[in-house]
Amino acid sequence: MGVFSADNPWVFISGLLGNISSFVVFLAPLPTFYRICKNKSTEGFQSIPYVVSLFSAMLWIYYAFVKSGAFLLITINSFGCVVETIYIAIYFAYATKQSRMYTLKILLLLDCGVFCSILLFIQFLTKASNRVNYLGWVCVVFATSVFAAPLSIMRQVIITKSVEFMPFHLSLMLTFSAIAWLLYGIFLKDLHIALPNVLGFVFGMLQMVLYAIYRNYKTVVIEEVKVPQHTVDVGTELSAVVNSEVEEIGSPEPPIRDDHRHETVARSCNLQHPMLPNSNQMLGTCEA
Repeated sequence: MGVFSADNPWVFISGLLGNISSFVVFLAPLPTFYRICKNKSTEGFQSIPYVVSLFSAMLWIYYAFVKSGAFLLITINSFGCVVETIYIAIYFAYATKQSRMYTLKILLLLDCGVFCSILLFIQFLTKASNRVNYLGWVCVVFATSVFAAPLSIMRQVIITKSVEFMPFHLSLMLTFSAIAWLLYGIFLKDLHIALPNVLGFVFGMLQMVLYAIYRNYKTVVIEEVKVPQHTVDVGTELSAVVNSEVEEIGSPEPPIRDDHRHETVARSCNLQHPMLPNSNQMLGTCEA
């Protein structure tokens, strides 16, 4: 295809770099799913980021087929479709019945319903000469909304003054990926590819600035006697995980009689430690 032509070597180079960086980003959730398989439980992790990433990959593959000369979009997003499908399958295997049903609804609604609606609209309700433009703007709107996902974790970093759940290497790779695809869009003279990655580059740089500011802050660790943990799902943007830890603070006084048990419980201290979204929720990268 034209992408391998000697007339546009920078298109190929930037697209290849984009493929490499996006390949690493797609594999970023592997530790999470290793933990899920090892513990045989999703432990409150959310499936929405993977469903959304699958939809994004499908959309960009469709765009690459409608538009000629964007072969490198097909390669990385085909890999992304396979990886995200595997992630979702693992999630289904170990999630609770309620979580599986919720994931299935989102999967059918977004990856089947919305995608098929876009496909039918583009193929049958638009002229052939306008298809690339219409589909391109659909991709821009969706990619821009996905790039806004890191705002939640950046907010948490500012509030907690901790970068524990915003790894620098992932922020760096997301920024590098946005730069590579931005250059790919510029060299290919495709505004639909370049535009959303401008936002991705800005958010990536902001994440690294926050890391530089808060990387030396020390979080206060309280010695606790932990009891079994439980997770609570919170419906914020893509997803969030809450991990509550409860500690009953003992007293050096002699044991209290059973009739004072309620008074003792009333004086116990419940400590909650909200966790930030895991790294895969930062995958707002637009593999385009």
